[in-house]
Amino acid sequence: MSLFARIFILNAAVVAVAALLLLFTPVTVSPQARLAEALIVLAGMAAMLVTNAVLLRVGLRPLARLTRVMTTVDLLRPGTRLAVRGRGEAAALIVAFNNMLDRLEMERATSAARALSAQEAERHRVAQELHDEIGQTLTAVLLELKRVADTAPPPVRDQLRQAQESTRNSLDEIRRIARRLRPGVLEELGLASALRALATEFSTAGLSVRRQVGSDLPQLSREAELVVYRVAQEGLTNAARHAKARTVELRLREEAGGVELCVKDDGRGLGGAPEGAGIRGMRERALLIGAGLSVESPGKGTEVRLHVPIGVPA
Repeated sequence: MSLFARIFILNAAVVAVAALLLLFTPVTVSPQARLAEALIVLAGMAAMLVTNAVLLRVGLRPLARLTRVMTTVDLLRPGTRLAVRGRGEAAALIVAFNNMLDRLEMERATSAARALSAQEAERHRVAQELHDEIGQTLTAVLLELKRVADTAPPPVRDQLRQAQESTRNSLDEIRRIARRLRPGVLEELGLASALRALATEFSTAGLSVRRQVGSDLPQLSREAELVVYRVAQEGLTNAARHAKARTVELRLREEAGGVELCVKDDGRGLGGAPEGAGIRGMRERALLIGAGLSVESPGKGTEVRLHVPIGVPA
């Protein structure tokens, strides 16, 4: 039955009931309506309107449910679907909406996978160029400064030593940026060693990082290890730059048939602010490997949890 037919039948039923009441009840209206008759007519009209409103509310309830889901759905939190009840145009509309969400989530996952793959490839290229080109050039400059400083007179030698120190600091900074862009330790030594090195790097930057990395963890795919590393890196970066935290806990352990990463700081928390590009980027990465991500502010600070199930293909 179409939506138009349902609404028409509901209204017709209300009008028919009112006509039957007028025909087969002793209710009459004088040529000049009395007060009692006017009250009866107004009460009957109010009852008709209330009955009509209730019936229409019941008939249009599926559309109201669909509207609520449409205003709250988020493609970064997939799986939201509306239950199909009954038949007719409303049920067909709900089915079409659920199918549209399936297509949108699949297309977003595909496009996000391509974008993140291209991003990782670009990071790899930039890190390689920083290490091979700029790093080698600065190393050559550093050696030349040392050679000149060894034969220069004392006043010039001090200035060359300062330039040598500045060049060495720049070289260390470039190497640090290259390591962040391309986590070579992740490819060479594995996830546990990469997280320990990441915690040590942020600890030397003025942030106290307490790490608890399990030694006997299930084997993860290469894509899953990269996602875990990037989420930990983003969590530590947010704690250092935005949360004004002093202490961060970094935990990686086996839990509930998978591996769980937890990054918890003692900073100022989210404070009801909308999610930024960093958190949405973490959600997109988690979706690519079928992992669950939660970002909460339990009292003080922020807690990022990533649960990676075992055996889910990337």
